[in-house]
Amino acid sequence: MSTKQKADLKVIIMGDFNVGKTSLICRYIEGKFKQQEPTIGAAFFLKQWGPYNVAVWDTAGDEKYAGLSQFYCRSAGAAILAFDMNDPKTFESLWARFTPMLGAANENCLRVVVGTKMDTVTPETREITVEDGKRLAREFNEHIDISKTPFEPYFETSSKDGRGVQDVFDYIFQYCLPLSDDQRKSQSKVSRSTIDLMDDSCVHKNQKGKCGC
Repeated sequence: MSTKQKADLKVIIMGDFNVGKTSLICRYIEGKFKQQEPTIGAAFFLKQWGPYNVAVWDTAGDEKYAGLSQFYCRSAGAAILAFDMNDPKTFESLWARFTPMLGAANENCLRVVVGTKMDTVTPETREITVEDGKRLAREFNEHIDISKTPFEPYFETSSKDGRGVQDVFDYIFQYCLPLSDDQRKSQSKVSRSTIDLMDDSCVHKNQKGKCGC
């Protein structure tokens, strides 16, 4: 897909340093888990969703890049707000640090709260409950009508084993760029047939994006 094509939707992923944002994207693109180097500034990839082009931006979680992250929020139609399920501070920072940056996003920007590293959480170690996550997601989306979707904008994921990752992106894309049932079936076939055709690592492709878009 040419990087010169205009995106029909811009999605930005935000969250503290080392919560697993890049690993989440790479699991979605390649269907594999890879250890990732920290993102510097921002990186992006383009995804085809039916007849639409979607640009997904991965932003750095380090506070020194806060200004850049806010810049990359401009015109975003959806945001993934990611936190590490092992670290309550990363959950709290979604409200304190990252939602203010979304002032530059579209007025009706969908905000999806995503817990990461689900594979490392046990009932004994869990500190953020499902209801905690859903409650925050509802608060983040009071400005839009999310009742038209069968799920609330909260997901728990594992980039290591893949749980929940596809659901996050399908939810966002279908909410913002609805496809018919036939289009969704065709999209699922395309995703399954192309997900492993990436010749280079996800990190390499993201690094190219840092320079270009």
